[in-house]
Amino acid sequence: MAFRLPLHRLPEQNLRAMPRFAQSSRNISLATRRNLTSAALRNCVRNTNRPASGVPRVLGANVSRSSFAPLGGYQIRTYADTIVKVPQMAESITEGTLKQFSKQVGDYVERDEEIATIETDKIDVSVNAPEAGTIKELLVSEEDTVTVGQELAKLELGGAPETKTEEATEKPKEPAPTEKPKAPEPDQPKTAKASSASEKPAVSESGPSKQPQPAVSKPEARDDAKPSPGSREERRVKMNRMRLRIAERLKQSQNTAASLTTFNEVDMSSLMDFRKLYKDDVLKKTGVKLGFMSAFSRACVLAMKDIPAVNASIEGPNGGDTIVYRDYVDISVAVATEKGLVTPVVRNAETMDLVGIEKAIADLGKKARDNKLTIEDMAGGSFTISNGGVFGSLMGTPIINLPQTAVLGLHAIKEKPVAVNGKIEIRPMMYLALTYDHRLLDGREAVTFLVKVKEYIEDPRRMLLG
Repeated sequence: MAFRLPLHRLPEQNLRAMPRFAQSSRNISLATRRNLTSAALRNCVRNTNRPASGVPRVLGANVSRSSFAPLGGYQIRTYADTIVKVPQMAESITEGTLKQFSKQVGDYVERDEEIATIETDKIDVSVNAPEAGTIKELLVSEEDTVTVGQELAKLELGGAPETKTEEATEKPKEPAPTEKPKAPEPDQPKTAKASSASEKPAVSESGPSKQPQPAVSKPEARDDAKPSPGSREERRVKMNRMRLRIAERLKQSQNTAASLTTFNEVDMSSLMDFRKLYKDDVLKKTGVKLGFMSAFSRACVLAMKDIPAVNASIEGPNGGDTIVYRDYVDISVAVATEKGLVTPVVRNAETMDLVGIEKAIADLGKKARDNKLTIEDMAGGSFTISNGGVFGSLMGTPIINLPQTAVLGLHAIKEKPVAVNGKIEIRPMMYLALTYDHRLLDGREAVTFLVKVKEYIEDPRRMLLG
């Protein structure tokens, strides 16, 4: 057990070698332990029987009892250890899966540098080093379930070791002599002779032997990786926490809400002309690429003024017995990532214009793709918009994100012949799908809401009147 050592317990010669500011304290300062190096420790032990002039100047150290007689029955430790623990993630998240260690035993890390990643039900949490030091031991394995506060790794505090960097530069040179005995084993002498011409500036003996070996081994590795024709091999992969949570939530939505979907068709001509006319000016002034999501979000906000139940939710025990109406609109935007579907929230969309909504959606989408979403980015949400059209979906029925009441599904834009003022014209058309909870919304309100969204999109100028 480490503790402070009174000065009168140190050998006299060590005491004389210490600076006066250190002698003025009855205890050795624990904060100066980082000033000692392993070389200074060896010199201190080696020179304790010499005259006081030969003793290195020791500023102080973290000490513990041991059998080292030269230091008066105490052993000097140059650095202290600290434990890296699972950080606090969120109030609703108490555990996760340790997906990977970005650093291994013996690696040096700076303060706040990421050493591990923990996957939770909603986001990935980074574990950062509390201090600079070298990783001494990993206390858990990858794919283990860890809880908040659990010990993950042991870190030895201190600066970057110089000896390890020197060894790292010397290690690549060691395999060269080990490969020389393999020189008499080439199977293709012709290729060896051809390649030796380029290897002559280096060691002439190793030139023919190094070239054929990678050429033979690489095709073998590729052939092993390819499945053989007619293979019936099966692979089982454990579902990640986010996918498990998505499955649980969507199944809960199916079992709870009385889901019903209504469809409509919208002519995108006016909105596409509007975007084509102003997108360059908006990009130049604000740096925002004007898209369609902001227009549909704004249209939904305006339609909710007439049908406020679309923005409401059912809460309470036993499936809910209370309707909660909201004066604000928090729009959840469905974003597909490699790990699963996430729904970050654009808050107070009713106070934003088209450019503000588009910028907020773009920022959330980038954070989702970079795995930098936080719990606050996804908490809440009163209405969801899912754009499956970017993947080419022609029509679909989205699932309600509880406790919300409705979700709007956007789909691909396809040119179709439509009747316009008694004439057949080719127009860019999109199917809209509104899935709603029939416990709160009746068909009349749901259809009316979708028709209003259609009217705002087909004539964007109407949004100025809202």
